[in-house]
Amino acid sequence: MSKRSHHHLTERGCIACEDLTEFGAGKEGWLAPDAGTTVLCALDVHSLAIANRSVVLILGWSDSDEPRVKIRPELSPIEAERITAIEWLVFDDIKVIAIGTSRGFLLMYSLRGDLIHRQMVYHGQIIKLRVRGTKKDLMQDISSEDVCVVMPGVIARFDGSDIRSMLQRWFQETHSRFWDEKSNKDSEDNGNFDDRLPYQIWNVNKYGSCVDAAITGIMPPPLMELQSSQRYYCAVTIGDDAVISAFRLSEDRKRSLVGVILSKVMPVTFSTIASFSKMIWRSEPTPTSKPEEKLQSFARASSLTCLKDYPRKGEKLTLSPSGTLAAITDSLGRILLLDTQALVVVRIWKGYRDANCFFMEMLVNRDDKCASSSYHVPGKSDYCLCLAIHAPRKGIIEVWQMRTGPRLLAIQCAKGCRLLQPTYRFGSLSDSPYVPLEVFLLNGDSGQLSVLNRFLN
Repeated sequence: MSKRSHHHLTERGCIACEDLTEFGAGKEGWLAPDAGTTVLCALDVHSLAIANRSVVLILGWSDSDEPRVKIRPELSPIEAERITAIEWLVFDDIKVIAIGTSRGFLLMYSLRGDLIHRQMVYHGQIIKLRVRGTKKDLMQDISSEDVCVVMPGVIARFDGSDIRSMLQRWFQETHSRFWDEKSNKDSEDNGNFDDRLPYQIWNVNKYGSCVDAAITGIMPPPLMELQSSQRYYCAVTIGDDAVISAFRLSEDRKRSLVGVILSKVMPVTFSTIASFSKMIWRSEPTPTSKPEEKLQSFARASSLTCLKDYPRKGEKLTLSPSGTLAAITDSLGRILLLDTQALVVVRIWKGYRDANCFFMEMLVNRDDKCASSSYHVPGKSDYCLCLAIHAPRKGIIEVWQMRTGPRLLAIQCAKGCRLLQPTYRFGSLSDSPYVPLEVFLLNGDSGQLSVLNRFLN
C-alpha cells in the first residue's frame, strides 16, 4: 500500500532572495511550468541556475552566503533573440553553465559570468540541452558521454571529451593571463570563438518537427555494415505529428542526401543572391562585419519506427540513467514508458495532464539489507530504479517502481512547485562511493528546496 506523507521530503536549502523578483518571484505559481512567463531551471549539487528570456541567475542553495551571479548574454535585438535552454556542464574540476538561444547559438559561461565559448549549431531555436553518459562496466562495454542539442526537427551531439579539452585550455589560458604582468585591458577576451567544437548533426524531421528528443545511446550497425568502424546512435523524438519516432544516427556524412544539398547547393544560392545584391546596391560601401559561421552538413539518419495516434501529441521526454527506458508524456494526459532498445511501450499511466517525470533510485528493500549486516554501505545493486511523476493538477508527486512495480509513494505538494534533477557529472570515478539518482522539489512560493528520500520507512 502506498504512503501519503510529507516525511518523505528532506529540506536541503532555500533560494529565496530579492534577485528572484526579476523572474516573477512573489507572484503565485511563478515557477509552475504552465505559468505565463516560462522560467528555465537547471540544478547542480550545490547551485541552481534560473533564466528568463534574457538573464541567467546563478545562486547557491546550500550556502546562503555564496555570492550570486547574473549573466546577461549578448543577444540580437533585431531578431528578438532570447534564452531558450540552460544546463550545467560539470566535470571533475570544472563547472560551467551552457545556454541555448532562439537563433541556434550555444554559449558557455564561467561561474564568474565570463563568456568562454560561442558557436552556432544550426539555424533555429534550441529547445533542450541534454547531458548524459554511460560508463564502461559489465553491462556496457563502451563508454559514451555527450551533450545533446535538440532543435525542431534537428538533433546535434557534442562529445564530452571535446568540451572538456576546450574548457581546460580556456581555464589554463585564463589562469596564465591572471599572473601575467600585462594588464588585462590590453587584450580583451570575448570568448573562444575560433576554437570551434566538433559535433555531429542529423535531420530527424521525417515525421514532422519534434518538440523534444534524446540520444539514448550507442546501437549496433545495420546488418549490411557489421564491419563498419563508425559508431551508430539511437535517437528518440516526440512531436505533434508523431507521438514517438526512433532513428539510427550514423557518423557518416558522405551518403546524406540532405547534407549534400546543404554543402553544395546552398552556398551557390547564397553566393548568387549576394552577387545580385551587390549589383543593385553598388554605390553603398560594404560593411566590415564578422562572416557568418559555416553550417555543418547533416549526417545520415535512418528511420526505425514511428507511432502516430492523432490527436495525441508528444510533450516531454526523460531518459533513465542507462538510456534503456524513456518516460514520455502526451497531450491526452498519458505517460508512456518506452523500452528504447526494443522500441516497445511497456507501460502506460493515464490521467496525468501536464505531468513532469524524472527517474530516481530508491532503497526499496532497505530493512532486509540492514538486517543482514550491522554496517552496510548501499551500492548500485542495492538501489531500485523508479519513476517520480509530478502531477500539478492533482497537487501530488508519485513514485513508481520500474518496470511494472507498484506505486511506492504519494506526496502532496503545493501548486507552485517544480521537480528538478541534478545534471549528469562527466567523468565521475567508478570506484568512488555510489551516488544514487535523486529528485528534488523546489517550492516557488517559499523558495524551499527539498529532496525526495531514497528509502522507505
